[in-house]
Amino acid sequence: MTNPTTAPPALLAWASRALGARPAVEDVSHPRADSRVWRLDLPGAACSYLKISPEAVMYEREMFALRSAAPALGAGAAPQLRASSAEHLALLLTAVPGQPLTQLELSPVEEARAHRHGGALLARLHAAGDLSGPRRAEAELALQAAADGAEEHLAAAGDRVTAPEHKLVRQPAGELQTLPSLPLAYIHGDAWDRNLMWSTSQQQAGWIDFERSRAAAAVQDFVLMACSAWTDRPDLRAACLQGYGRNLTVEEQHALKSLAAIDAVSCLVWGPKLDDPHVTARGRQTLDRLMAGVFA
Repeated sequence: MTNPTTAPPALLAWASRALGARPAVEDVSHPRADSRVWRLDLPGAACSYLKISPEAVMYEREMFALRSAAPALGAGAAPQLRASSAEHLALLLTAVPGQPLTQLELSPVEEARAHRHGGALLARLHAAGDLSGPRRAEAELALQAAADGAEEHLAAAGDRVTAPEHKLVRQPAGELQTLPSLPLAYIHGDAWDRNLMWSTSQQQAGWIDFERSRAAAAVQDFVLMACSAWTDRPDLRAACLQGYGRNLTVEEQHALKSLAAIDAVSCLVWGPKLDDPHVTARGRQTLDRLMAGVFA
C-alpha cells in the first residue's frame, strides 16, 4: 500500500473490545481507494484482520458466506468471523495460513499443487451453499444478469474498446441467454490467485475475500483464473479442475469464453476507475487473446 491509512478510532476501539486488548495495527489494503484492511496483532496470539466492506451488499454477502458455506472448506481454509459491525460494515476475521499465490515464487509443480487444492476447496464451497428459494432464482438468472451488463460496460469503456471488439463482446453475451441450463452453485465470486492462499510449510490452500460470493452458475467461479493465472498455463487449469473433480462441460466452456469477454470489458472500465493497472491489463490481455482466437 503506497499511502497507508489509519483505522477509524471508533472502529479500532470496537475491534479492541472484541479482541480483549488494543492490538498493533498495520495497513494491508490493496493499492486502490475502496480497499480498507488492517492486520491486528496481539502479543502471543494469532493475528486477526479488520476489514471494511466497500458496500453494504458486499458486507452482507461476506457475512452470509462466512456463516454458512465457507465453514465447509475446513479448518484454516477460509477466514472465521470473530465479530461484525453493520454500523461500520466491518468484519473482524481470523487469518488463513500462508500467503496469496501472487506474493509467492513457487516452482511450476508447487503452483499446480496449490491450484489443485484450490479447486478441491471450490468444489466443497459449491456443494455447501443453500440454493433454495430466492438464491436459486438468483443462480438461475446469473448468466442473464452477466449478459445484461455487457452493454453497460461497453458504453462505459468508450474508446478503450474498438468496433471489432464491441462485436466480439456483444455476440457471445447474446449467446449466454440461449445456453441450456448449466450446473448451479454457491460461488466464491472472486476466485483468482490474489485470493488463493498457499502455505508452503503446511501444503495447504485457503480462500479469502468472500465479498462477491453468491448463487450463480458454477462456471462463473473460473472466469478470473481463466483470464489471469491460467493464461498460457494449461497445467494450472488442468490441476484446478482435477481438484474440482470434473472437467467443464462443452456448454460451460462456451459460457466461460463469453463470460471472459464480458469480464475483459468490465476490467477496462473498473481498472482505470480504481487506478488498478493489474485489472486494466487483465482486461486488455483477455480481449487481445479473444481477438486472436487463442483464448482456451
